[in-house]
Amino acid sequence: MLELGHKQLECWKLSIEFVTSIYKLTDQFPKNEIYGLSNQLRRAAVSVSSNIAEGASRPSSTDRKRFYTIARSSLVEIDTQLEICHRLNYLPPSENPQLTEQLNHLFAALSKLIEKTR
Repeated sequence: MLELGHKQLECWKLSIEFVTSIYKLTDQFPKNEIYGLSNQLRRAAVSVSSNIAEGASRPSSTDRKRFYTIARSSLVEIDTQLEICHRLNYLPPSENPQLTEQLNHLFAALSKLIEKTR
């Protein structure tokens, strides 16, 4: 694997931990959700870390900010999908606080990264 600067970003590290949590969670979903919520959550979570990495590689601050903003928007998408999972009882109560904490922490870290990108 490449040793690039994005891997030093706290946001990227948090996003990798978060996508791992999402994959573990969706492994427990009913099999009829494999192409539904499970797939959507996984794709959105992967999108967060991928957009952080791609943004970090861009030469202009405008491009970097755009990709970081897309990553943050994917977190909002995930928040909505987790709410649906909660209402369908796919999200075990024990998982909810951990995922909420990860989601909020990552959202705040991305917001700070966007703000300081000039």
